[in-house]
This record gives sequence, C-alpha cells and structure tokens, in this order.
Amino acid sequence: MGAPKQIVPGLWHWTTLHPDIKVLVHSYLAEREKVVLDPLLPSGGIAWLRKRGPPEHVVLTTGLHSRHSLEIAEAFGCPVWVPRKGLRRLKPELRAHARGYDSGDRLPGGLRAFGIGVLCPDEFAVLLPKLKAAAVADGVVRSQRGSSSGGKGPLIFLPDRYLVDDLEDAPKVKRGLKKAYAKLAKRRWDHLLMAHGEPWLRDGRDALRAFAESP
Repeated sequence: MGAPKQIVPGLWHWTTLHPDIKVLVHSYLAEREKVVLDPLLPSGGIAWLRKRGPPEHVVLTTGLHSRHSLEIAEAFGCPVWVPRKGLRRLKPELRAHARGYDSGDRLPGGLRAFGIGVLCPDEFAVLLPKLKAAAVADGVVRSQRGSSSGGKGPLIFLPDRYLVDDLEDAPKVKRGLKKAYAKLAKRRWDHLLMAHGEPWLRDGRDALRAFAESP
C-alpha cells in the first residue's frame, strides 16, 4: 500500500490492494474541491483524510468502484455521487448516502460528468477543470510491464476475457471505447487519472488521443 503523494498541486494519489480482486487500484483526492475519487482508504486511513480536508464528497466513475465509499460517507457525512445507472449496484447501506448523476451534469467542486457507457451503462469519465485532469473508470488502463508498481507502461485495453463476456464482442467494444475517448480528448485537460495504473501527468490527453487514434 503506497502512502498518498501529491502529484500536482492540490491533487493527491495513492495505491491500495483491493481486498476482493487482489490487485493494486488507484484513488485520488482533489484537496481544494474536497472530493475523493473511486476511493479505497490510503495508508493513513480516515485520519489522513481528516487531516487533508476533510472531504465533503465522494465521486465514483462507475457503480463498480464503491470500494471504501461507505466508510468515508459515514465518517464525514459525505454524499456519494454515482452514475445514475449504477445506483442499483450499490449495497442498500451505501445507497442511503448515494446521489445519482448523468452525463453533462456539474458535480461538487466544479467537476463535470462525461458519459462513456461502452463497457457498461454506468461507465463514466469525470473532468476536474481546475486541476486540468480527467478521471476514467475501467475502459483504459496502463500496462504493468512486469512491474509491481501498479502499471507505468503504455495505455492498453484489459485482456479480452476481462473486457467482455463474449470474446466475439471485443473488437466492437474496443472501437466504441476509442470513439468515446477521442471525444473526451477534445476537451481541455492535461492529466489522465486511471483506476488501474499510475496517473499519466502533463500529456495524458495527448496519450489518450493517440491511443484512441491507433489501429
């Protein structure tokens, strides 16, 4: 489990071993916006979050990323913002804290919701304009290249067996994802924040555009 690190002013990032899927996943705190994204608790736990803010909102890029949202919601009285089509995924105790959002909605802290909806209906990206960043769910990841760091390689898709239920659907899904990411890359931002793999700082939009335009 990595200690939180400020990767650009006002934006914190950390990795945590997911207790269910047993892989490292990535979480973020937008400090001035008082928003945590797709959070598993960092090494300092609730106490670290309290020291940094505390957060006032949790924002999920998909209902699949509830992670430690309930613990944070209960500790700080935070609402948990979830794509409306993903509310059904939540356990009842978390649903009591949840608020749905749709594509184009303005979220707390000036964040904006951007629908992707290719892998599943509740797959979203979230734009953080003040931080010049975009956070994505599971449609694109970074290659781990044999590293235990959680992925610092090029942008890739997940293996087909994780991407789709029917392997024959993989080419169509990949085309759909690239089309959606090409649209996302037309927005103005710099840093690409992923749930799987190290954030791509400064030229993340260029990297995503190149990925979307690749054969």
